[in-house]
Amino acid sequence: MSSSSTSSATSKLLVDQQRRLLETLNQIVRGTEQFRKAEANHRLITIPTGDGMALVFYNTPEAPVECALEISRGVKEHPELKLRMGVHSGPVSGVMDVSGRANIAGAGINIAQRVMDCGDAEHILLSKHVAEDLEQLGHWHKHLHDLGQTEVKHGANISVVNLYTSELGNPEVPQRFVAARHNATASQFAERRSTSKNWALIVGVAVALVLLAIGAFFWSRRTPSKPAETAAPSASTTANLAAVPDKSIAVLPFENLSDDKQNAFFTEGVQDQILADLAKIADLKVISRTSVMQYKSGAPRNLREIGQQLGVARIVEGSVQRAANRVRVTAQLIDARNDAHLWAQTYDRDLADVFVIHSEIAKSIADQLQAKLSPNEKAAIETRPTADVTAFDLYSRAKDLIQSTSFSAMARTNLEQAIDLLNLALVRDPSFFLAQCQLAVAHDQLYFTTGFDHTPARLAKAEAALEAALRLRPDAGEVHLARAEHLYRGYLDYDGALAELEMARRTLPNDPGVFELTGYILRRQGKREEALQYIQRALEIDPRNFYTLQQIALSYSYLRRYPETIAVLDRALAIKPDNPEILAVRAQVDLDWKADTRPLHQAIEKIRAKNPAALPSVADTWLLGALAEHNAAASSSALAALGDSTFGDNATQFSGKFGEGLVGRMIHDEGKARAAFTAARGSRKKSFKPNQILDLRSSSWP
Repeated sequence: MSSSSTSSATSKLLVDQQRRLLETLNQIVRGTEQFRKAEANHRLITIPTGDGMALVFYNTPEAPVECALEISRGVKEHPELKLRMGVHSGPVSGVMDVSGRANIAGAGINIAQRVMDCGDAEHILLSKHVAEDLEQLGHWHKHLHDLGQTEVKHGANISVVNLYTSELGNPEVPQRFVAARHNATASQFAERRSTSKNWALIVGVAVALVLLAIGAFFWSRRTPSKPAETAAPSASTTANLAAVPDKSIAVLPFENLSDDKQNAFFTEGVQDQILADLAKIADLKVISRTSVMQYKSGAPRNLREIGQQLGVARIVEGSVQRAANRVRVTAQLIDARNDAHLWAQTYDRDLADVFVIHSEIAKSIADQLQAKLSPNEKAAIETRPTADVTAFDLYSRAKDLIQSTSFSAMARTNLEQAIDLLNLALVRDPSFFLAQCQLAVAHDQLYFTTGFDHTPARLAKAEAALEAALRLRPDAGEVHLARAEHLYRGYLDYDGALAELEMARRTLPNDPGVFELTGYILRRQGKREEALQYIQRALEIDPRNFYTLQQIALSYSYLRRYPETIAVLDRALAIKPDNPEILAVRAQVDLDWKADTRPLHQAIEKIRAKNPAALPSVADTWLLGALAEHNAAASSSALAALGDSTFGDNATQFSGKFGEGLVGRMIHDEGKARAAFTAARGSRKKSFKPNQILDLRSSSWP
């Protein structure tokens, strides 16, 4: 055999051996618990590097390190395969490779590679930054061994820590550091490694793999994300994405990485404030809090699907870790259309600087999207909500309670608890403007909602909170919105409220509450078509708001636009498929539209069979259907489920006694009917107040 053919055969053998070794490495890595867990939760990006791989974790600081130990344990069963691994935490950027696919690059990846290059076979090396994170967790401390600094590519110096246990890792000091400690010259060190490499190629490919830097290196981040998907989007999906505004964004719930899980509200407050800062920029479309909170962190996220559901091109994810007087906030900007990472940053500051972090993140994201910021918008973003972190935490808890009152049996309790929390926040910081605005809103809602606290004392408390907010920032959009709520809910002053909403809209371009309240007021004024347009505008920036969808369906039903009513109710059911109220109202459309009681009858029977506990929540709709069918038995059952609640056609409500009178008429029992109607009249006279003439409404009438 000629020398050339021998060389060719040897090369092919080496290639085949290398391929088998890489296949073994892939099997070991994919078999680890941390890899499977991160992949299942879309918290991992895998990047082949030719002679190894990069695993980009987006969950906890421990995940990549634990995965490295698992890989080290798996490799023990394959002595022919030796690895070195490096772990680092740092920023990355989204790039497009030569094939047009989304990929990542940046200092985070580069430094991880250089940390790995500092090791020998079986070493698991960490950057100092990662090691400091692990030291805070306590149980890692005994496994971390500082190696000091070393010079790497381009003359940079990095600090490296060796991770090993009694069974895993390599406790020996890497040759690179041994050489440095003995003052060996760089040329001697390079020569030593070069000689070793040549010898290794002679004795076999298994050893050569180590010295050619075959290995898995890891980069740990705190923010949740997902890997790029390989399937090509469908034609309809492509069309939908093309229609999405380029400067549209959603800030998803941040992940709470604090040891104290009570910091969840603090984490929500950080996310909410970043969202609020971005929402002040008129050049952006920013999705409202109600819709984004449905994508709580911890659950698997498909960012492309979320982008489509929310109608946005970009998504912000992040995490918050609070410990003592320190806070670490990470954030990243992702293109939801192709999963490309556009920007990422970690902020490690004193706790008091958390409000500076909010504005820095908002301004960085605005810069990435090339959004135009007016001087007023820039000033609004840079304004701190408060200087007191505890007051901010109390405010965040209160705001969460206020925004969860719609259609809740706990509405009154939630509002009263929110008021207590806001008062505590204002004791700590009387100049907390946003807390004063929310306090006025909470008092107004208690006053406005039938059966809660419709008293002059409650209205006076709302007035006092609003006056305090006006003294603090009389020109702010939030105070105009709060004043609109007050004029409407407290005095039914429609024109005054609309004037305040017009001023609020100038500085709150992405606040759905401005458009929603405008729509409700116009609807009460009988301007139903115009009202519908405003409520639909609110839905554009809050597309998964269940309550808003209900209100749009209600508006369509007023206009006798039944096909549109059905479409909106089906959209609501896509969000909450088993919601009994929407199931019943959806079936009632056929009764209103076609005088067909069968769909409603079937829906009620389905609820009775599968979820009888929900019957009180649909008893009013059930009763209307039973009365339309002239079914006395069903009407009586519906009245029993109704209890002390009312039924009727939205603004016109009747008591259960009035329903009993109708049943009496139905069965031609005039005595029963007369007695029931008399009781209903007496009950209504007793509860009637002159200033509540326009307050006769069900919970569906805001």
